[in-house]
Amino acid sequence: MNGLSGGLLTAEQMRRVEQAEINAGRVTGARLMERAGRATVDAVLAHWPELARGAWSARVLCGPGNNGGDGFVIARRLAERGWRVELVLLGDGARLPSDAARMAALWQPLGATRAATRLAEEEGQGEPPDLVVDALFGTGLTRPVDGAAAALLPAGAPRVVAVDIPSGLCADSGRVLGRAVRADLTVSFHAAKQGHYLGEGPACCGTLVVADIGLPEQEVPGALIPARPDAARLPKRTGAKFDHGHALMLAGGVGRGGAARMAARAALRVGAGLVTLCPPPAALIENAARLDAVMLRALKDGTALREMLEDRRITALGLGPGLGLGAREAGLLAAALDWGGPLVLDADALTLLAGDPALMGRLHRGCLLTPHLGEFRRLFPDLAASLTGAAASGPAFSARDAAEQAAARCGAVVLLKGAATVIATPEGGAWVCDACYDRAAPDLATAGSGDVLAGLSLGLLARGFAPEAAATTAAWLHVECARALGPGLIAEDLPEALPGVLKGLASGA
Repeated sequence: MNGLSGGLLTAEQMRRVEQAEINAGRVTGARLMERAGRATVDAVLAHWPELARGAWSARVLCGPGNNGGDGFVIARRLAERGWRVELVLLGDGARLPSDAARMAALWQPLGATRAATRLAEEEGQGEPPDLVVDALFGTGLTRPVDGAAAALLPAGAPRVVAVDIPSGLCADSGRVLGRAVRADLTVSFHAAKQGHYLGEGPACCGTLVVADIGLPEQEVPGALIPARPDAARLPKRTGAKFDHGHALMLAGGVGRGGAARMAARAALRVGAGLVTLCPPPAALIENAARLDAVMLRALKDGTALREMLEDRRITALGLGPGLGLGAREAGLLAAALDWGGPLVLDADALTLLAGDPALMGRLHRGCLLTPHLGEFRRLFPDLAASLTGAAASGPAFSARDAAEQAAARCGAVVLLKGAATVIATPEGGAWVCDACYDRAAPDLATAGSGDVLAGLSLGLLARGFAPEAAATTAAWLHVECARALGPGLIAEDLPEALPGVLKGLASGA
């Protein structure tokens, strides 16, 4: 079970899903706890097959809530397999929630329960256990982990499994609350949580397994939706080149055209019928020496751009990569915004926006902004400060929160780039491009890859995709191209990988 079909949930959304089934009488909390514990043991034995044979040692760290109840189940099931199990409880066993207390009672005939303070006093003595089970804090954690709890966090164990989410990691934002467990394996239940994918989630979770515990598959309103392409819409069917859109990509001056050229090539590769690169007159010959299928047209200033955009066959415009930050470029941006058609704004265009509130005020629903965190900080300094500042009590501010609030504020679609790229609309829709776990694409950390993403988005806008559909599809394709190429890729390779990716998508491979 990949846990993504219904979207990524917040802790509160998951609580409501469970509670609805309990209230309807279809399951009990104790039964869900049993299933979660069994699923965790099964996942551990599948992940480390050597542990399925013989007697091993485990330390199970149980917290004061229902996550600790899962830990009691895990301890019991491991002991029943002949393991030597040490169970450590943080907090007062007499104050456990009812379901967790029931599981603690079932554990009692099998072994002792140690107090966390005793373990902290003895830490560093003797050999570490073969497996540490982190069942200290679950998805409901909203305050920093410190004091006795922080002292319990496992270090030095050969294998660490986290139950539901690593303790100390915010389930909504993926931000570390004080300190957090670094697990080798995380076993979550029913659906993945936002914090597994956002922020530091992938770094803390290790391998993520989402186990079925018998809750019904369902769409949860407000879930963070994984970005996926509309595979049926991407292939060209019939028509001439102008039936698939004409994209303009504005370029910078002499010696600054590489970024825009890569973006233009990506726009053409993703299916725009025509793409025209528009550098200033002095850079026309330089670009002519590097381009064939991408057309060229010199562009003097904003007045010339307004005239060019009177051609109704032009269906989308991109600007920013390598553009420049002078008065000419500000005039180009103003003309583009006044046009009112679909726009991709990246790189220097975002810096120009950040420096001119009047330009920011002319953004519209047809605009797609594609900032990385540094550009986002210039555009929305208060939101960036909340995103990168220390997490306080309460659910930590997430990349989703930042993108959604930015989109609502500026009235445009925002694609906030990162290890997990978040796309948000002014109306509140949100998607994440899950470039982690089995879709990890670390080789995208190379100069120019963001320019290619802007070009992919531009080509899809030119073809008639709505800004959010262009952004989610482009982000997914971007990752797939990187995965197809692997180590050693450079940004200009990415458009060349598109034919293979699109062919595989069309065939269902």
